[in-house]
Amino acid sequence: MEEKDFEKLALETAGPVAEEGAEALAADLMEEGSAEAVEAAHDEENALDKNVRLLSPARMVARRFFRSKLSIIGLVIIVALILFSWLGPVVYNRWGEIEYDNGGRIDCTTADVTIADDGMDIEFTQVVETKEAVNSLAPMTSDHVFGTDVQGMDVFTRLMYGGRISLSISFIAVFAVTFLGVLFGGIAGYFGKKIDEVIMRICDILMCIPSLPIMLIVGTLFDSWGIDPQYRIYLLMLFLTFISWPGTARLVRGQILFLREQEYMVAAEAMGFSTSRKIFKHLVPNVLPQLIVSMTLSLGSMILSEATLSYLGLGVQAPYAAWGTMINIVTEDPNIMANYFNVWIPPGLCIILAVLGFNFIGDGLRDALDPKARR
Repeated sequence: MEEKDFEKLALETAGPVAEEGAEALAADLMEEGSAEAVEAAHDEENALDKNVRLLSPARMVARRFFRSKLSIIGLVIIVALILFSWLGPVVYNRWGEIEYDNGGRIDCTTADVTIADDGMDIEFTQVVETKEAVNSLAPMTSDHVFGTDVQGMDVFTRLMYGGRISLSISFIAVFAVTFLGVLFGGIAGYFGKKIDEVIMRICDILMCIPSLPIMLIVGTLFDSWGIDPQYRIYLLMLFLTFISWPGTARLVRGQILFLREQEYMVAAEAMGFSTSRKIFKHLVPNVLPQLIVSMTLSLGSMILSEATLSYLGLGVQAPYAAWGTMINIVTEDPNIMANYFNVWIPPGLCIILAVLGFNFIGDGLRDALDPKARR
């Protein structure tokens, strides 16, 4: 080795030793004959560094999340329900198959009618023919996996389309609630004082509103206004979103009140960053772990809310389907609840599975994102 190499090696191994002493250290290494030993130790250290794998925070969270069996079960359930709802009709689609028997299922009624015309009485017999669906409340067969409902429509197919509405409405409502909560909670937590007081008093008022009675009143108003039943559930969930964001806003406000006093926020203030940048680029990302958990757990609550509204007759109406609407059929005919379990039990099971799946995922994310949890 040349003298320059010894000087470089001395700089790397000396650590805090000043650069002026590098030549002296290199000379000592040459005199003692230990340069080869130091170089071998340095190579061994580099080899150990190559074997060390540094995990990013995202990979650490994913690793801890997938260690939980319940988290995996919840993820499998939700993915299965999404595939069932959106890809299922491609394979199995018997939507609205109402079959009629023109030979023997025609109900005829007659009535004698007399009409006075220019002083003359005209008598004739009116015949009314009514066709009845053959497969109304049909049993479970190879043609209809879960049988049919009162209108003769395949229950299994309606489950798929009902899942699309129930899941999509829940996702949209939760994202809207989160957006409003982050917006108003971030503003209240960062500015404080009078702005904080106004926003928090609005939250107090909204949290005192009884949601279910108000939703019943709003649904009745939609009926009187002639709102299309296909879109009524979306408007109801939008109204539910409007009165549900205070919980998320309080969560974000509490976190930001703590984070805005940290050192990196003082540095951002000294560098002259804009208010929006400090809130949405430095504060909100640090609240995301709590927000993700809150959103995941809220999805189950939104599915239950949609099912409740549909069960009360405020959701989508036939021929459109939602899981809550499919259960609502038992209120129309008690005989269906007692004797036709295949009509209302499958949508009830789908609701239970969806809520359990989101709750399992939420619990897993809460443990995975907790920095104080055991590694």
